[in-house]
Amino acid sequence: MRGLAKSVLVAILVSVCIMMFTNLVFFFPWYMTLVVETFNLSQAAASDNYIKQSYYDDALDRMRNRPIYRDKAEDIRIAVTNESGYSAIGGDDEEAYAALTEWEKPYRQRGKSVTVTVSAVYPLKVTLWGKKYEQEIPASFSLTTIGLKHYKDLDFYFD
Repeated sequence: MRGLAKSVLVAILVSVCIMMFTNLVFFFPWYMTLVVETFNLSQAAASDNYIKQSYYDDALDRMRNRPIYRDKAEDIRIAVTNESGYSAIGGDDEEAYAALTEWEKPYRQRGKSVTVTVSAVYPLKVTLWGKKYEQEIPASFSLTTIGLKHYKDLDFYFD
């Protein structure tokens, strides 16, 4: 009887391990998509020293419409901050910021850093004997890039 109980326990543990491995196989492309979207946004941030609202909306829509993100689409967050810690997401028209002060503008001068962070929740799901177990695993990826564009409306300081 003891041998039968051990074999049943081993079978249960092996099946759980196989299901966890299957979830790990799905986690890799899920996380790599997160990395690629963060990289694409950081490249856009490097060219303009901030993220334009259209780029932000397009990236968010692209991720929410992907099949691997549909289950937890409302948990996708994109944060873009400049060196001062303020949001670096702004409008598409740079001329709209002409009357604002230097600190109110979403962009900074060339050479200042911009940090792009994309975060989402991975739904780890395992079904055992018809009962579904789910654990949410928050994951994020962050890249810091340096702005390349020189703005004439900002002061240029030599540090």
